[in-house]
Amino acid sequence: MNVNLTPQLEELVRAKVDSGMYSSASEVVREALRLMDEQDRLRHAKLQELRHDIRQGPDSGASEPWDAEAVKAKARARRATKVATF
Repeated sequence: MNVNLTPQLEELVRAKVDSGMYSSASEVVREALRLMDEQDRLRHAKLQELRHDIRQGPDSGASEPWDAEAVKAKARARRATKVATF
């Protein structure tokens, strides 16, 4: 298989081999493809989790009103307690 790279990518591959981290351009490309595959699998898992959470949303019950000032006050009190213990 032959692959055409942009000059910038070709230089990146060459620099990786010259650094001693990889023994050949093929090794650099294989590692890049493994990382891309890993990212794809992670992205897929996150998307599945998000879809699951979205499906659970309607089953979680009716929404409740909330008071922003009460939430802030509670957070400030919690933070003050943590700061006081240090």
